[in-house]
Formats: sequence, C-alpha cells, structure tokens
Amino acid sequence: MTKVGFYVVKSAEPARRLEIAMRLTEKAFQQGHRIFLNAGDKQQAQQLNEQLWTFRPASFLPHGLQGEDIAQSTIAIGWGQDPGEHCDLLINLQLEVPPFFSRFKRVAEVVTQDDASLVALRTSWKFYQERGYEMEKHDL
Repeated sequence: MTKVGFYVVKSAEPARRLEIAMRLTEKAFQQGHRIFLNAGDKQQAQQLNEQLWTFRPASFLPHGLQGEDIAQSTIAIGWGQDPGEHCDLLINLQLEVPPFFSRFKRVAEVVTQDDASLVALRTSWKFYQERGYEMEKHDL
C-alpha cells in the first residue's frame, strides 16, 4: 500500500515549495528511486525543469518534462498527466490528491503556510486517513 509523507514547510513562500521538492528529488535520486514530480501547472513544471539543472552545481539530476524521452528514465515532471511507467515516488505539488497517486509506493505532499496550501493539507490528510493509508508528517 502507498505510504504518504507530508512535508510541512514553515514558510508561505512558493519558492520554498519548489526548493523542498528539489531537495526531496535529489535525495530520492541518490537512493536509486524513480521520481514523478507532479507540478501545479505547466508553468510550474517548466520552472522546475529549469531549476533542476542548476539546483546544486555539484549534482546531476537527469530529468525531463512528461512526454520527453528522458522523462521516462529517472525523473519526470508533469502537471496532471498520466505518469507513464513511473510508480516509485510521487512528489505532489498540486493542491489536490491526483487520481493516479495509489499506483506509487510513496507519495510526498509538500505544503507551505499559505491559506490555500493549508486547506489542501487538511483535505488531503483526511482523504488519505479515511482510506487507511500509512502517513507521516515532517515539519521543515
């Protein structure tokens, strides 16, 4: 069954959400995981795509937008599309639970302190809890 982790950032800045998502991506990649980053929209997906190239100068995170050949390998960035062959780690940046979440072994929900994100956190937590998913909360 899918394990769900909530990564609660002590900031309302949208840039912190992306930073945490990139840190989680880097850590998971180093551990050999395949990652699907589910951005809030196409613009955020393109921003993640650009920022992952320069996130840490000493690291290399092979990635691409969903639909590109490289996206099928290790790290794919989408914004609601079917994740293709990815089923290991889903890093969700949308404010709702994506319909394909249960095909993943792990889900990381990244939440900031803005009102919309906090409402989404509570709604998502309740959604997963009512369905019996194992959950953990990480305060960052």
